[in-house]
Amino acid sequence: MSVVKSNLRGALFALASFAIYASHDVVVKILGAHYSPIQIIFFSQLLTFPLVTVMLMNDRTDGNLRPRHPWWTVLRSACTVITGVSAFYAFSVLPLAQTYAILFATPLLITLLAIPVLGETIGIRRGLAIVAGLVGVMIVLRPGAEALSLGHLAALTAAVTSSLASITVRKIGQAERSVVLLIYPMMANFIALGLALPFVYQPMPVEHFGMIGIIAACGFVAMLAIIAAYRVGEAVIVAPMQYSQMVWAAIFGALIFHERPDLFTWVGAAVIIGSGLYIVLRESRGHVSENQPVLKSRSGPASGISPRISLLLKRYEARDRDL
Repeated sequence: MSVVKSNLRGALFALASFAIYASHDVVVKILGAHYSPIQIIFFSQLLTFPLVTVMLMNDRTDGNLRPRHPWWTVLRSACTVITGVSAFYAFSVLPLAQTYAILFATPLLITLLAIPVLGETIGIRRGLAIVAGLVGVMIVLRPGAEALSLGHLAALTAAVTSSLASITVRKIGQAERSVVLLIYPMMANFIALGLALPFVYQPMPVEHFGMIGIIAACGFVAMLAIIAAYRVGEAVIVAPMQYSQMVWAAIFGALIFHERPDLFTWVGAAVIIGSGLYIVLRESRGHVSENQPVLKSRSGPASGISPRISLLLKRYEARDRDL
């Protein structure tokens, strides 16, 4: 199969994945009007866990479940919990387009964090792209002109902690088994959110619990689709497809939630997306970035509850080599 056809398939898989993720976020927003994000994440993880466990059972890598880098593993697990709660809360209280615009700052933050964590060297061009992207975030937030809410803080927190979790995987991913990197954040979610659940729990009618099932199913199917995208297409083609979620945000926001994002949100989002695209394109040039922190993170949206795509791809690539 030609590279062009493979990239086209990769792009289509990615577009399908992010459309499903957007549907996932719509259900999160609907349920967020009634329940704490802690309760929503706990039960959606409870339904997702058996599916992911079946995938992990196929891991034939020798070793145990003891992390070789325990403190980095603890940090990443904590970031995963914080990302999930923060992102779900942001989706619950902010317009979809505004939430996505802020979360799209994740590639910029990954690039920035790669400097101290991975020893990445940032040239003037990527440095200016980061500055431009952060200006875009300020355009969306408009500090001083608009009152910043807890929802804005939650979206920013999710972007930062998701970026830190991604860069941690890049730091220790070669030394740790994929199953170790996947299982600890999942267990951290169960333990931390399970302990907090009695303080926020609200009884759920069966239709709302069914919506939890939709969240779990959408997350799992979207994860499989983005894995397929990265397996058949180049990362530089697949990664930018995440920005298609702004289209779905506009459609779903208008039709379901009667949201009309203002001009500042669209302008800020355009600046952030442009900066992110530039960083991805720069990283794709072999002589520019040694670590390629954004391209090789290969993550889904910054929701915190879906397993890292890069880790599942690592397992698939190992299996393909064995075959």
